[in-house]
Amino acid sequence: MTTAINRERLATTFTELCEISSPSRKEGSIATCLKEKFANLGADSIFEDDSAAKTGSECGNLIVRFDGNLPNQEGLFFSCHMDTVEPANGIEVLRTGDIFTSKGETVLGSDDKSGIAAILELLALLKENKIPHPMIEVVVTTCEEIGLLGAKHLEYKQLQTKYGYALDSSGINHVVIGAPAANRITIEIKGMAAHAGLCPEAGINALTVAVEGLNGLRLGRLDEKSTRNIGLIQGGVATNIVPELIVLKGEVRSHSTEKLNFYTKETLDTFEKIIAQWQGNPATGEKSPSITFDIVEDFPPLTIGRDTPVIKRIQRASKLAGKKMEYIVAGGGSDANIFCGYGLPTAIIATGMNKVHTVEEQQDLNDLVSLTELLHALATTNS
Repeated sequence: MTTAINRERLATTFTELCEISSPSRKEGSIATCLKEKFANLGADSIFEDDSAAKTGSECGNLIVRFDGNLPNQEGLFFSCHMDTVEPANGIEVLRTGDIFTSKGETVLGSDDKSGIAAILELLALLKENKIPHPMIEVVVTTCEEIGLLGAKHLEYKQLQTKYGYALDSSGINHVVIGAPAANRITIEIKGMAAHAGLCPEAGINALTVAVEGLNGLRLGRLDEKSTRNIGLIQGGVATNIVPELIVLKGEVRSHSTEKLNFYTKETLDTFEKIIAQWQGNPATGEKSPSITFDIVEDFPPLTIGRDTPVIKRIQRASKLAGKKMEYIVAGGGSDANIFCGYGLPTAIIATGMNKVHTVEEQQDLNDLVSLTELLHALATTNS
């Protein structure tokens, strides 16, 4: 690495970004800030798509292009998301040495502003040192934390590069090359209401059906590639009314499409079997509970081979930057899954974020510097 990272500028940028409140769907202020910063860095194109109409955000996704001056070398993109989880209003960053935290009442926002800060520092280095580089595109999405909505509605036709890197993972010095696909499942169970004290036998308790179904399912880790979870149970009106409607919401994840489909179908079959075997009583007669299902393909799998250009490039870059990277398979979904589903291979790079989605969230400046060094190598190594 021949170009020194400006540590204090990087720290200042990170702090500034974190202190701009940007919970999901309220990303307008951070988007305005980023457009100004990219313009000052000499962006050749700053495009805001029309995804806000579909996501409900205050703004669209940003696709920013720096044409570079090495047209014969293959370009690449870097991706981050601009939204954070709550609580995110009034963030005050506390720096203790090289460690950044919030003052404890909010998240810090390193998920994912650590990635954005590193990209901005990279672009500043390239500009002020007049370093040759190929085309670099920066994709900054909205609403990642509430279902990858920005990435799902991104105007992909605007992208000119063919592969890239999402900067969005805890830890440091690892690259995610595999992540599962997921199906979101909603199960609506309808029974029959009745007074729980006067005539409970005249009701069909939807909660009882739900419990029987859940008892018939394995939850948690199903095999080395698959998981299943029911995370929300909603329903009931009052303690003295037999619950007529119960809604279960959950998911199935798997690195195998075949197993994803199998376990999704198994979930539905389990509940349908209970309905088929239902036996009423004289008070309910021939009436029986009913079930409806809603299955949404939440995100496709992320699977990137070691021999693909996107991985070969980071292998060369990490060697150039003196970094030993670990290549791992993870259990979560991210914007990278969506990009891969659109035919844009996207590996996920860890940014050093720690204890994310909590008020104890932390970021080490040394990890931010290390990340920026890797990005510099990615942007300047031959493809």
